[in-house]
Amino acid sequence: MKYFITSLGCKLNQSEAESLARQLAAAGHTIVDKPQRADWCVVNTCLVTHIAARKSRQLIRRLHRENPAVHIAVTGCYAEVSPDEIAALGNVDIIASNQEKEHLASLIDRVSAEATPEAFSSEPHVGPRGSIETPRTRAFVKIQDGCDNHCTYCIVTIARGPQRSRPETEILAEISSRVQEGYKEVVLTGVHIGSYGQDHQAKARGEKETNLRELVRLILQETEIQRLRLSSVEPWDFAPEILSLWKDSRLCRHLHLPLQSGCDATLHRMGRRYTQEQYEASVAAARQAIPGLAVTTDVIVGFPGETEEEFTESLAFVKTLAFARLHVFKYSQREQTVAANMPDQVSPGAKRARSQAMLRIGKQSAHAFARGFRGKTLSVLWEHPLETSTRTLWRGLTDNYIRVYARGYAHARGGSPCNLHNAITHALLQEPFRDGVLGEVIV
Repeated sequence: MKYFITSLGCKLNQSEAESLARQLAAAGHTIVDKPQRADWCVVNTCLVTHIAARKSRQLIRRLHRENPAVHIAVTGCYAEVSPDEIAALGNVDIIASNQEKEHLASLIDRVSAEATPEAFSSEPHVGPRGSIETPRTRAFVKIQDGCDNHCTYCIVTIARGPQRSRPETEILAEISSRVQEGYKEVVLTGVHIGSYGQDHQAKARGEKETNLRELVRLILQETEIQRLRLSSVEPWDFAPEILSLWKDSRLCRHLHLPLQSGCDATLHRMGRRYTQEQYEASVAAARQAIPGLAVTTDVIVGFPGETEEEFTESLAFVKTLAFARLHVFKYSQREQTVAANMPDQVSPGAKRARSQAMLRIGKQSAHAFARGFRGKTLSVLWEHPLETSTRTLWRGLTDNYIRVYARGYAHARGGSPCNLHNAITHALLQEPFRDGVLGEVIV
């Protein structure tokens, strides 16, 4: 059979979608790049905001419109928390919880076996191992799931359940497999990766005391991955001893430290376990230990009770920290969370205005960070070509998360064209361009 797999939301969802695609391909199925070609469409949904839930519903409806004969399986956080809303759409064959997601391939097989053969394509498979159409540049590897924190705004803890760590041996084996497949970079993902190894299940398996630092050390020691990147680390998990890991240049100079607010009073209502002063000290220590480090973050605006004065304080703090990239979210009221019942909910108009102001600061600081590397040579992992109206440019990322665009030639080769896909080369960074900078490839 032919499968189209799509995912919304976080890198963890993307990792799980890629894992499902590999399971299906290994079973002899074909992964296709268009829903019109599929027998089954799998949608991995998100629920972090009401906008994410709406986008999930819209995507399910669109897939059905584009291929009315297709069978649809829906999983992810929205399916976990609001299965009745998905069932009400009327065109979904399977609704699977996050725990059932790990066995979704076999669940689909059972449902397919119960259907009439005419319901599926009669075209032959491409081979005993099937095929998976995916660009082999960065692989997202899930190291844990769930979260034991209780941030007052977060629905993810409810949707994903308690913290659960994968065994080190499984993670090392998966990364080695990705290396053999040709991936040059691995991104470690999860809901709360800083808590890796600290859960009851890990201890019940009789594993030695471990943590994120030890896992990263093992990956760098035991695998041949050329680049390793951390997806997101909570500020309270950021211990100074972790900084020594960056002595290995394969560990990307990029830390995503979610801030959520730059005002202590708001942080307290959010249930975040740090202050402005503590957060700023962590950032300063990281920047001092890792030259050229990109620090990126998340910020929520319009949290219940956030006054204009509190927002102004948060905005000033974000500006001071000069993040390399800033993700801004308007607070979304989610049922079953503490914040949903807090007084002094902020109006949609105020949220919108605050979001725009925060986004402007984020754009300015991102451009300033990239400009700081103008005239410098950095390594870039090239992903795919970008066609513009006047030229073809290759698109890639430096280890410190700067988006680079460059023409596909190298002066060392006499200006001859070259295919940069999945190659790591040096590039001379030049002027700003789109969401990054233009560069010149150096081989």
